[in-house]
Amino acid sequence: MIGHLHHRLLNFTSGAERETPFMMNSALILLITSSCFAWASAVYASDGGEGPRKLKYLIEPLEHADVVARRGENATLPCILRIRPSNYQVKWTKLQQQHVGRENIIMISDTRAFKRYGLLGPRASLPKAHAMDASLQLHGLELEDGGTYRCELINGIEDENVVIVLRIEGVVFPYQSKNGRYRFTFREATEACAGQDGALASYDQLYRAWTEGLDWCNAGWLRDGSVHYPIVSPRPACGGQLLPGIRSYGTKDKSRDRFDAFCFTSQTSGSVSYVSGSFSFEQAGNACQRQGGELALVGHLYSAWRFQSYDQCDGGWLRDGSVRFPISSPREHCGGVPEAGVRSFGFPNEMTHLYGAYCYR
Repeated sequence: MIGHLHHRLLNFTSGAERETPFMMNSALILLITSSCFAWASAVYASDGGEGPRKLKYLIEPLEHADVVARRGENATLPCILRIRPSNYQVKWTKLQQQHVGRENIIMISDTRAFKRYGLLGPRASLPKAHAMDASLQLHGLELEDGGTYRCELINGIEDENVVIVLRIEGVVFPYQSKNGRYRFTFREATEACAGQDGALASYDQLYRAWTEGLDWCNAGWLRDGSVHYPIVSPRPACGGQLLPGIRSYGTKDKSRDRFDAFCFTSQTSGSVSYVSGSFSFEQAGNACQRQGGELALVGHLYSAWRFQSYDQCDGGWLRDGSVRFPISSPREHCGGVPEAGVRSFGFPNEMTHLYGAYCYR
């Protein structure tokens, strides 16, 4: 079985659509990050258009101090007062990418009461650990909750704000249609990721995945409507000898242009297990039902690989009709490549009786 698996994998991953595994190249990453990218996790600014200034009422947050949590957990976004004005309000807002659309207010509070707003409001609360605490707590984090948040102290003409980044810990995975590469409009890419227990990745999430070794030669949609692909090891078929980095196609037409998708997922509440056998796609689904579960989604398998170091050297059906397997401890006869990753056989004929089943429950 393992020898046959190795042979089939080598056949599938040849050519321009090869699924390149995660790998690290620290020298190349340092080269790009030192010249092209500045990471700002928490900043403060005035509203007067004069640039950053010394805060009087709010304590400046630590630089490079993202709040990091996984899906399903709670997270506290810190906002601490140094001085309490006699009459003030605190407004929490999630900042929109590219600052488009209406302001996404989450909560407004004063010394006596608070009011929740929008989609995040029902999951938001004020922990009030002490008298100077204006922090915001978000409960039951979801994939889309990651991003930049602003705590604004409203005090007449002396308004101040601090900005905090909430990072959902997870994994980015490329995803394409069973009909081939570059088949998704933006809406279809969004739906495809949601259908695999994920969400379209943000640029920051793709960048972080690239620093961790994601190398992928097909361009895919991101959450802001732009199209990119990450390259760690430059090669002729992937942009020639350009430097490693996030290659960009810019913002594309969401209705007409078609690409693959970069999906993002985090930990799940369930577990993934493998059922050995030589099943057709339908038989694999029945095998999972007998185990009290259902065929796993692609996001489920990536989550198990990332967060539980799931390792199984056997191809198995997933719910979208693809066949994949996760490798956390690379070895000679498990895919033929030395790096950890989720390997793919693509979308075989569903009547093929060659693979086991990855089940989720």
